[in-house]
Amino acid sequence: MSGNSTIGTFEECADELCDFVSTLHRYPPEVLVLALRAHLCGLLHALQSEGGWTGEQAAGFLEDMAAEMREG
Repeated sequence: MSGNSTIGTFEECADELCDFVSTLHRYPPEVLVLALRAHLCGLLHALQSEGGWTGEQAAGFLEDMAAEMREG
């Protein structure tokens, strides 16, 4: 087991996000999508600003997400 037990897994994070989003049932899906889009833009900008991702990596991420939406 890792020495740092405060770091969660992807699955734990996804589960917590799902639980949180389900508490926002009073908002129409269109409002949630726009709010999540704004938040995602901020996160991607922060990743680029901190040197975590390049602009190309962020663009690739968004292209992959768009492709997943077309397939889904």
